[in-house]
Amino acid sequence: MKIRHLVTLLALAALAGCGADTMSAAATSAALKKQELEQGQKTMEQAKQRIDQAMQLERERAIAGQ
Repeated sequence: MKIRHLVTLLALAALAGCGADTMSAAATSAALKKQELEQGQKTMEQAKQRIDQAMQLERERAIAGQ
């Protein structure tokens, strides 16, 4: 009877290890997605600033040309 309990305990320990690996992989994946999102937002903000600067320059040129 003790060997059966030991085998069950070992099986449960192995399964718990698999669950921990899965959780770790999911957490890593989530962290990478967060970094990608933040980088995308940063890139979008930089593009918006460049567009705003170009529009301002064009306004100034239009005013100077009048």
